[in-house]
Amino acid sequence: MSENQKVLQEVESFLQQWQPQEQPMRGKFELFVNEVASFDGVTLSFVARPGVSYSVRPRHRNQTDRELFAIIDVIDDDPGERWLSVCFYGDMISDPEQRGEVIPGGLGGEDGYCFDMFEDDGEYGDYLVARFKEAVAAAAQ
Repeated sequence: MSENQKVLQEVESFLQQWQPQEQPMRGKFELFVNEVASFDGVTLSFVARPGVSYSVRPRHRNQTDRELFAIIDVIDDDPGERWLSVCFYGDMISDPEQRGEVIPGGLGGEDGYCFDMFEDDGEYGDYLVARFKEAVAAAAQ
């Protein structure tokens, strides 16, 4: 079994425990994880910190100076109302609609962008998928 398969099993186990299962951010988290898992050359890690966050951290095999190219966090401060925070390094993506919050030095000591998602907004989800595509392309170089 590959490392990604193990991580995806951990994520699936987490998703099965997520109650209520119809909570909108559950589906978005699953969508984003599956999106990054589908990119060629990407490995995933999963970091569970119950009561704080559950994080998927994708990394491209060509990356040499960073451990990841994005963070997909489920913020767990209220399990009944979990929300997502998706972060990228500032030099790996664009934010043409200025939807992200600039985080100076907040991503491994480097500038980043974080995008918080509280509701099932398909357009916003598509916007973030486009950012994942930018980040993986930058990481692959």
